[in-house]
Amino acid sequence: MPDVYCGPAPAPQTLLFAWNFDLVAIALCAAILGAHAASGRRDGRSLAFAGTGVLALLFLSPLCALTVSLFSARVAHHALLIGVAAPLLALAFRSVRLLAPALPLGVLTVLNALLLWFWHVPQVYDVAIVGALPYWTMQLSLLFAAFALWRGVLAPTAHPGSALFALLATMVQMGMLGALLTFARTPLYAAHSLTTQPFGLSPLADQQLAGLIMWVPASLPYLVAALLLLSAQLAPASRRVR
Repeated sequence: MPDVYCGPAPAPQTLLFAWNFDLVAIALCAAILGAHAASGRRDGRSLAFAGTGVLALLFLSPLCALTVSLFSARVAHHALLIGVAAPLLALAFRSVRLLAPALPLGVLTVLNALLLWFWHVPQVYDVAIVGALPYWTMQLSLLFAAFALWRGVLAPTAHPGSALFALLATMVQMGMLGALLTFARTPLYAAHSLTTQPFGLSPLADQQLAGLIMWVPASLPYLVAALLLLSAQLAPASRRVR
């Protein structure tokens, strides 16, 4: 698969040397840090660095190459993108006033679900990982939709009920997608039909592992956020912190 973004599928013995220095990935990280610096806000600087560090791990480190070999690595990649990098950046830019109008949380929840399912349709996925343009269309749409959702959930003016619903609904639809991948009886992704064996996994086992990652670990950030939100609402008014 020489034309796949992140390069050809690596072997286990060459994985540590499979770094990606694509200018688009580097420019994305630099743009985020530059945008935060240009905002003039000192609060959230460490969160901006943390979020950008996660993006660097995803797009510059050998994890990028591993996603070419293993679908489970791709799912873990997407889970970190929308469940770790996005909320870190949402917190980093929480006090920065954005020009774009905020959409209702219900709309953002549906948008995130549609994008996540769309990009994991096998026929769409096989096209999305080939070439820089479809690849970055997939990655940036997932990142910015998740960023908008987390920013809405974490906004001081967010209605607690709406925020809790958005988090739980996102967990449910991710669990449904994970269950579908886990219990599918045949491999669904042709792009990984010949790339998993060097890592000791059949294509079906790799897909099942991907489903389990989507089902449980990928949902944990949303569960933690929902529990913290619920705990804050149940706390006495004198101790409640927005």
